[in-house]
Amino acid sequence: MTVAEDVLPFLHFDAEVTAVAKISEHLTRVTFGGRDLRRITTGGPDQRIKLFLPRPGSTEVTVPTGADWYATWQKLPDDQRPTMRTYTIRALRPGEIDVDFVLHGDLGPASRWAGQAKPGDRVVLWGPNAAKWGDNPEPGSPMQGADYAPREGTDWQLIAGDETALPAIGGIVESLPAGARALIFVEVPEAADQQVWQTEGDVTIRWFPRDRVLTGESTALVNAIRSADFPDGQVYAWLAGEAGTVRALRRHLVTDRGIDRKLITFCGYWRHGKNEDAPYDPDDHQA
Repeated sequence: MTVAEDVLPFLHFDAEVTAVAKISEHLTRVTFGGRDLRRITTGGPDQRIKLFLPRPGSTEVTVPTGADWYATWQKLPDDQRPTMRTYTIRALRPGEIDVDFVLHGDLGPASRWAGQAKPGDRVVLWGPNAAKWGDNPEPGSPMQGADYAPREGTDWQLIAGDETALPAIGGIVESLPAGARALIFVEVPEAADQQVWQTEGDVTIRWFPRDRVLTGESTALVNAIRSADFPDGQVYAWLAGEAGTVRALRRHLVTDRGIDRKLITFCGYWRHGKNEDAPYDPDDHQA
């Protein structure tokens, strides 16, 4: 039996750049638009999507579609396979989404592309299908890539990550209802990369600029949380960023703080010294 494409949980969407805005020295926001994007939805403030970029020297992106697209994409020759990277939907409007990119020069294909992006550039996105999930899915829907889900009985939240997690952290902070207490810990390249968010929540934000410390080698975030005084009551923790840092944070919370693993959501967005195409080691899945 063939599953109709319009009810697949995730679809490929043709999109084009409609605007580019510099947020800071290391962050830029790219707005994507197009008729297809009226069919995309999001399961929460940390909804991840796949971004497919054109091959060097090309302006077009051709991606296998359908339920078995990934297996087909993997089998494509290297010189035909479009680059695929994972990003977070920072904002969603009818027919339009914002995606924030960390800029680190020409060290990676996505950073290189984002640093040169201009209106009219075309990409393909893979994200949640509104025909399957609806335009406003219920929180906690079993939707791949949307993990933020405070548990019942939560008294306060711990939200932590590096600059790659800024889009999700910003979305989480902005989504907090009045009275929701949260401690936010964020590591960024420089102080100028700090952001301002509007929220109804009771939020304390601590920023940790790395300055000249290389990305992936800083211990500032882990040290700050290890030494932090936590409020009383049940915590829900959301952790994202470099995989080794996320593992260290989760181990600290479980082993040293005695927090139930079920109260922690964690995701390694990237791995120091590896790109998204590199095979996973057993340690990449341990925390």
